Amino acid sequence: MVPHPEEATAVPCQRPSITIDTVRDLVAREVFDGDDPVDLTGVELEWLLSRPDDRDVRPGRRELADIVAEVGQPPAGSRVTLEPGGQVELSSPPLPGSEAACAAAATDLLHLDTACRSLGFELVALGADPLREPERIVTEPRYDAMQDYFDDRNGAGRTMMCNTASIQVNVGLGTSATRRSRWELVNLLGPVLVAAFANSPFALGAPSGWLSTRYRAWQSLDPSRSSPVPLDDDPVEAFTRYVLDARVMLIRAADDDYRVLATPVTFGAWIADGHELGWPDAGDLAYHLTTLFPPVRPRGWFELRMIDALPTPFWQIAVTVVDALVGDEAAGDAAAAACRPVADLWADAAQLGLGHPELQQAATRTMEVALEVVAAADLTVADAAADFADRYTSRGRSPADDRLDAWRRDGSLFPPPLSPLLPHEAPAPPPHAGRR
Repeated sequence: MVPHPEEATAVPCQRPSITIDTVRDLVAREVFDGDDPVDLTGVELEWLLSRPDDRDVRPGRRELADIVAEVGQPPAGSRVTLEPGGQVELSSPPLPGSEAACAAAATDLLHLDTACRSLGFELVALGADPLREPERIVTEPRYDAMQDYFDDRNGAGRTMMCNTASIQVNVGLGTSATRRSRWELVNLLGPVLVAAFANSPFALGAPSGWLSTRYRAWQSLDPSRSSPVPLDDDPVEAFTRYVLDARVMLIRAADDDYRVLATPVTFGAWIADGHELGWPDAGDLAYHLTTLFPPVRPRGWFELRMIDALPTPFWQIAVTVVDALVGDEAAGDAAAAACRPVADLWADAAQLGLGHPELQQAATRTMEVALEVVAAADLTVADAAADFADRYTSRGRSPADDRLDAWRRDGSLFPPPLSPLLPHEAPAPPPHAGRR
């Protein structure tokens, strides 16, 4: 997901107005603070957009506008936005638990899918575009500067902006007593979630050599802003260092005038030494935070950003597994213990998936623990989650392996058309349907 920061109109100030202590205080007060007695869960679903009869061509800006107009306001309150390459994102409202969040997202996904089909497009459940070159459709000054920034490093930035689609699971911080352990848990889960739900094995019309081509692109962007936050310290201190050590992506010289720095400067150095464009202020700090995208990003809640886009019901399973583990302290402790030995295997998870034996072992144990919680709560996706664990996790497979099998059989790069509903939710056929 490409960040959509709140628009700020202030330009960099001409004298220091923030300090390192300002950064630390903001991280403590706004990023890691909150003691909401009700843990809320949200899900953000991205989809590639394609014409079934012309896979090479992206939708144009007018066609994207038509889709947004046709969708209007989804019935369950989700928000629909567009990503730079024409991907569509559906963000559910935050609700108490995965059951409610998934139900709202599924309702609005059906609404979105119907609108897209009526205009000749389909939503593609893959984490990375399997065929097209990266091409930006949504243009604005911030995205122009962002692309320039990434182009200075490699092509991964364009791929991330234009050719990837993900699932983002948002969970609460927990209580002050459990916050640190929850922070550790959601980070430890990361490589296992990448591997277990990998679903993007193609690029430019052929296997890429990675089961999660999407996560490979994100990992290659800029280590100062896309690597995991270290877990070897208090979360506030660790994330404060992360914020200060990350390169400044853009400086806003004026409204809609975003400058990429010719010489790399960290945010900490900008605070200490300033720049010819000025010194950072609180607005620049707030903007800088939106340009950081570690696989787990704290924002007053925890954003888990490492999972590939998935078809129904796999995306519901991913959301439910995460929510079950963070919501049950004993289950979370058991999952953390299983995942700790593979905590650094992010690249292996993206390339090999559960073909890596240690990741497969950790994922199997993690799913077992989560399924116990899901079954005890009698959640809607309990049977589907158990089937997923049996069909994929316990066998060292992920959805990407299915896609590769299909490609080996007949060269197909695209999955079957999306079915937004679970099988038992599909409407019954009319009487005598299919009879002559």
